[in-house]
Amino acid sequence: MGHVTLPDTHPLLSGRTASSSLVRALRGDRPEVLPVWFMRQAGRSLPEYRALRVGTAMLDACLDPALSSEITLQPVRRHGVDAGIFFSDIVVPIKLAGVGVDIVAGRGPVLDQPIRTPDDVAALRPLEQEALAPIAEGVARTVAELGDTPLIGFAGAPFTLAAYLVEGGPSKDHIRARALMHSDPETWQALLGWAADVTGAFLRAQVLAGASAAQLFDSWVGSLSLSDYEQHVAPFSARALSHVADLDVPTIHFGVGSGEVLSAMHGVGVDAVGVDWRIPLDEASRRLGGGVPVQGNIDPAMLQAPWPVLEAHVREVVRRGRAAPAHVLNLGHGVGPDTDPDVLTRIVALAHTL
Repeated sequence: MGHVTLPDTHPLLSGRTASSSLVRALRGDRPEVLPVWFMRQAGRSLPEYRALRVGTAMLDACLDPALSSEITLQPVRRHGVDAGIFFSDIVVPIKLAGVGVDIVAGRGPVLDQPIRTPDDVAALRPLEQEALAPIAEGVARTVAELGDTPLIGFAGAPFTLAAYLVEGGPSKDHIRARALMHSDPETWQALLGWAADVTGAFLRAQVLAGASAAQLFDSWVGSLSLSDYEQHVAPFSARALSHVADLDVPTIHFGVGSGEVLSAMHGVGVDAVGVDWRIPLDEASRRLGGGVPVQGNIDPAMLQAPWPVLEAHVREVVRRGRAAPAHVLNLGHGVGPDTDPDVLTRIVALAHTL
């Protein structure tokens, strides 16, 4: 840890989290106990979350430090997971940069106005540092409570943000976004450059405030061919990550449907790669060249299966994960809202015996 850019009080430097199972695994070491956390562990599956959120809009909850902190801590208390993941949303930084966006229940992020033309992109403003204050405060409050359990900061990858911006909301195949990539590459590059800097600043604020790891989340990368990803997307994911490169914090890159682009996703400059449920971890490790820590990849649908079926699946995931130099047990995507939280607690207890 030769870098001086993290404050001395940061958990990675103060001795609180550097030897945690999560941080060790992301750095390529195999800790005695397998680390486990779940994407979307904070939120909809927990009754205590639903009680807390009554009357508060999603984006307001993300920007209320007391609320975002408490929501982040709930699953750590309940499940005994080896990391918290900061409760937020990938569109929070674009909202903080002045883009009109709201999260519509049952639909997801919806923009007041899609961003599609060169003029639309030129009108986008940078994200001012002071706008990130509620994020930094939420992280700092959380880290103060977590003790030696690491907090993971997270941000959306530029392609996924651009897909929302161009489409104006969620879409199935991101045709408009992919069409823009080819029909107007200059506008595409300007848009992704903006998205990379906004989401990168969001990630950096979380790390400086005390997050011990950082995950870049590319939800829609599965809609891209390898050549499109390498040419039109990867450079901007690398640019987003460059915002935390000097901080020496372990990084994870996760994408849904990413089997064809795993190696390229690692190539943007991360320590570990999250793998979705579609390919087994030993095959993912082979595609990554055998030297990259992996995260994943319990099938979220299995959370609804009878325990003996789920247990066998978890054991199989862990067995295949041994092909990689290190493994962080997780889901191949997020916890669904109708998941029984007791099932997650049970997986954690099992993982800690494996």
